[in-house]
Amino acid sequence: MDTGTHVVMGLALGGIATLDPVVAMDPITAKSIVIGTLIGSQAPDLDTALKLRNNAKYIRNHRGITHSIPAVLLWPILITGGIYFFLPEVSLLHLWMWTFIAVILHVFVDIFNAYGTQALRPFSKKWIALGVINTFDPFIFFMHIVGLIIWGYGAHPGYTFLLIYGVLIVYYLLRFAARRKVHNHILEKIPEATEIIISPTFRFHNWHVAVTTNTHFYVAKSKDHEITIHDVFEKCPIPDTPVINKARKDENISAFLSFSPVYRWEVDEYTDHYEVRFIDLRYRSKGYYPFVAIVQLDQDLNIISSYTGWIFSEEKLRRKLELLPS
Repeated sequence: MDTGTHVVMGLALGGIATLDPVVAMDPITAKSIVIGTLIGSQAPDLDTALKLRNNAKYIRNHRGITHSIPAVLLWPILITGGIYFFLPEVSLLHLWMWTFIAVILHVFVDIFNAYGTQALRPFSKKWIALGVINTFDPFIFFMHIVGLIIWGYGAHPGYTFLLIYGVLIVYYLLRFAARRKVHNHILEKIPEATEIIISPTFRFHNWHVAVTTNTHFYVAKSKDHEITIHDVFEKCPIPDTPVINKARKDENISAFLSFSPVYRWEVDEYTDHYEVRFIDLRYRSKGYYPFVAIVQLDQDLNIISSYTGWIFSEEKLRRKLELLPS
């Protein structure tokens, strides 16, 4: 989920913690737990700082080790220890317990996005992505804001957020049912599908779809239970050529390939350089595929420049990176 949603979830969990009798009877512990749940709800996303280095580092590592089983165990200890250092009179066990729940909740809700997490590391590096909830879901965020407002007017925060989370559980179940319908509709339209990747959007009945068959890639959209196929690409394996092989050694290309499960590739040769581009087919926006990895090489196959990330026009891509004009 996005940072804002994790923040309100941390506050909500701090409110639910007031149902714990020890927390309810100790104002200092109660305030400390709100601090702990707020920090715990953000801690796994500390790897966002990798963006300061480059997109390749971020894409390869975001929601990786910081969302792993060892990290889930370590974050609450570090956070609890830090708070306890300044407030030794708090109930240490209860502070740790609610901070631990906050960290687990963060990793758990991230699993429902299309991006997913490597939550089973170190036992498995597989990305777990259920593709049911958008990274930012307006309904989920709005319900938390409603709960905070009600809390602000004097309602009991614990019972308020228990009720809201009951509503959200139903919402998640409805999202699963809606996604299942999209999956079934795709199979009816493309029965030869071998893999179907469904990504949620802001709208309940709108979904991005990327379908793989033995011979083609299909890019589609489901809107109000109607499937529209936008593009069809022939499925071509990456060739074993000197240009491609050198391009794949680039950090940006390598990061892209480690992250994207369905993509197409292009190689263009110009008078003085080559350009290799990989295009993620999961994210189509207004006829454009914004998530790409691109590398330019000179005639001696030396890498001149490269980039991976989100870009919504060719002009911005080249202006941003100062790539060679094509």
